[in-house]
Amino acid sequence: MPKTIPSLLLLMSIFLLEACAAQSHLVQDELETVTKEDLKYYLYYPEDYFSSESESFGLLLFLHGGGESGRAVEEIKDTGPPKLLVEGKQFPFLILAPQNPHEKKWWNTQAVMQLLDSVVDHNRVDKKRIYLTGLSRGGSAAWELATQYPERFAALAVVCGMAPLPYAHWIDKKMPIWVFHGDQDEVIDVEESDQMVKKLKEMGYQVQYTRYKGVGHNAWDRAYTTDSLYTWMAKQKRLK
Repeated sequence: MPKTIPSLLLLMSIFLLEACAAQSHLVQDELETVTKEDLKYYLYYPEDYFSSESESFGLLLFLHGGGESGRAVEEIKDTGPPKLLVEGKQFPFLILAPQNPHEKKWWNTQAVMQLLDSVVDHNRVDKKRIYLTGLSRGGSAAWELATQYPERFAALAVVCGMAPLPYAHWIDKKMPIWVFHGDQDEVIDVEESDQMVKKLKEMGYQVQYTRYKGVGHNAWDRAYTTDSLYTWMAKQKRLK
């Protein structure tokens, strides 16, 4: 027995030294990071904007999909509201259409909000009438923005996007939502919208759902040519 006691003490000392050594590698520190993003964008003004110096207008923030990411900025005019503008359609509100500069990265939503704030501050924009829409990757970013900034938008329209179901708890219940998706979508399964819409309705949200039969991923071709979408948007206004 007397010989075992020193051995045990030696082992305990080794374990304590090893524990102290392991803890010495855990260092608390802090670093302030700065992220920069180069966002090219188009900004549309309605015809009536320049005929009045006092009237404020609504603004639609449009986020394109992955197919236009990291390419020539002109390509964002191939889909959605920018495409309609090229074709001559007029809108009653401003339209801000930034470009995601990264071909294989998600939208930098913080940078998008900084751009939105800048445009709002330098133009006659009614802050209670800011609308949000996006398609595919941009639709997913629209869901994200609606959860991160729940008090900023008067209406949300998502076309074939996706978001985790817990996001439903963070969206402003007073903001009306319209979701579009094709039931033959092989890129983002229609179940993504099915489940989110179901969850939102169970929680008492104002949700419209247009589920296109026999349509694939390009549900945006039909969604953004739906005139009632823009009429619906223009009627929405935040109470505070």
